Amino acid sequence: MQLPAMQRVFTGAPWEKKVGYCRAVRARDQVHVSGTAPVNPDGSTHAPGDAYAQARRCCEIALAALRELGGKPSDVVRTRMFVTDISRWHEYGRAHAEAFGESPPATSMVEVRALIAPDMLIEIEVDAVVE
Repeated sequence: MQLPAMQRVFTGAPWEKKVGYCRAVRARDQVHVSGTAPVNPDGSTHAPGDAYAQARRCCEIALAALRELGGKPSDVVRTRMFVTDISRWHEYGRAHAEAFGESPPATSMVEVRALIAPDMLIEIEVDAVVE
């Protein structure tokens, strides 16, 4: 089956239209998932103050978009974690390790001054190669 050259996943988040982006794009065998914040379906921040739960939620959302484009966690080759308090690296890292299990990707964790909402502690980007 021939796939279209480009496929996009939209979540309906209000920021997508305002900023002009989609959750994920597949270009042939490459999938790029946008920076994914820890949001609940109603748009509120998931688990304010809980670094582990927020990182886990980011992974859930990003990996759901990846699955929608035919990928799986073991296809992920790189992640980027943007965090507001790097001293909590072990909490973010625990959720990341659980999400990627036996197929850990290359990754970066970078402390940033702020994210889009003041109660968000982490945002994660995901890149994958999907056959």
